[in-house]
Amino acid sequence: MKKLTWTIVPLIMLISPSLVFAQATAELSDGVKEFVAIEGPAVALTGVKVIDGTGRSPRSNQTVLIEDGRISAVGLTDDVAIPAGADIHDMSGHTVIPGMIGLHNHMFFMGAGGRTAQQSVSAPRLYLAAGVTTIRTTGSVSPYADLNVKFNIERGVEPGPRMHVTAPYVTGPDPSIGDMAQVNSPEAARRFVRYWAAEGVTWIKAYTTIRRAELAAIIEEAHAQGIRVTGHICSVTFQEAVDLGIDNIEHGFATATDFDPRKQPDQCPDNSMVVVGEEGDPEGEIARSVVLKMVAAGVGMTSTMAVVEPMTKGRRVLDERTLEAMAPEVREDYLEMVDQIESSPDWAMTEEHLQKGMAFERGFVEAGGVLAAGVDPTGIGGAIAGFGDQRNYQLLIEAGFSAPRVVQIMGPNGARIMGIDDELGTVEPGKLADLVVLDGDLEVDSEVIKQVAVVFKDGVGYDSERLIASVKGLVGIR
Repeated sequence: MKKLTWTIVPLIMLISPSLVFAQATAELSDGVKEFVAIEGPAVALTGVKVIDGTGRSPRSNQTVLIEDGRISAVGLTDDVAIPAGADIHDMSGHTVIPGMIGLHNHMFFMGAGGRTAQQSVSAPRLYLAAGVTTIRTTGSVSPYADLNVKFNIERGVEPGPRMHVTAPYVTGPDPSIGDMAQVNSPEAARRFVRYWAAEGVTWIKAYTTIRRAELAAIIEEAHAQGIRVTGHICSVTFQEAVDLGIDNIEHGFATATDFDPRKQPDQCPDNSMVVVGEEGDPEGEIARSVVLKMVAAGVGMTSTMAVVEPMTKGRRVLDERTLEAMAPEVREDYLEMVDQIESSPDWAMTEEHLQKGMAFERGFVEAGGVLAAGVDPTGIGGAIAGFGDQRNYQLLIEAGFSAPRVVQIMGPNGARIMGIDDELGTVEPGKLADLVVLDGDLEVDSEVIKQVAVVFKDGVGYDSERLIASVKGLVGIR
């Protein structure tokens, strides 16, 4: 999150099936194999509770059978025929969910004091360790680094999630922004899209000061190139963006300048997030108009509450795993910033703001909107790769969604937005075996989302604790 502002993500996309890359254990390097706990090719997980991502009620005493990288059977343990020679694991007391799909999951980290660091080593390992098996970068600071990491993961050289890479941020005229592409005409916007589409990105992310003419050109050119557009918008309202044909929108309530009474065409109001939080009604007439327009157009939304919470006065997000993963100086800066927020008498981001965001997301889902989630490891640094995605799960539970609904938001809804739901997102026969095995009953305790026993990607089971240990103290450095 840059300048306390946010990003947009396109919804129903025509993504080529070739973007879903499958990988077998034999294709992994020795350096990756050291993190592998279960290899297959046939694996049976018996006695588990399954929350499958379809929205159905959780089912107990299930067996999930994995063969050659895909789910071949799911059913009552006594009813599933396990082939001879299969690697059988009694997982009684565990919950299986689909691999999470993170739709706002940068490969860089931004922390307190404006620290920014590319996380080509720590981020992919932490995403995978936390059960996030597919990500979209949703704005790149070092796009070639992101593309190289994606390539290395696909070659089996490095461990990590499936990656869908987004181009560098593209915004409008803004003298305060030095590390983004600023487009000043529709033709410049089109050139930007053509260049990055040729380089292999599959998403474009428009940023806050983008104007309507340039955004329209970006969307039209992106669609012509077979890719899609998301955005953290401000100068353009949500409703204007939908009319222009945007595919998905990031962050929700806090960045919707539709609510801002000072809004002028093609201008981003100063500190608009605060005004929205103070004056916006997440359940009022404007909210209903925004939601209904998005739903009618099939434009989804990405929840990023994990990055908002650490900046919310009264929350004091002090997750021990996160603090241990940070480099010492990063941790020190973060804790100092938390203290500053708590001691500030007029800190703008309050519990009321956070609750309004939750209410807006509830209304969006109730109206039939497709809500997904992503960590956005920026802000003041309290939401980091992977662990922040797990916190999103808990915050969505706090927002009033049931466990099956949250699993759906964080798995198949993301797959649907990415256009890969024919291969990923649910625990069903025929799907690629991207699964998270959690130690405990997730249906009754949201803390279980943090208790990852093993993460399967393409039917290969990775040891979560080993992955985490390998990057301890590196967040904010590499």
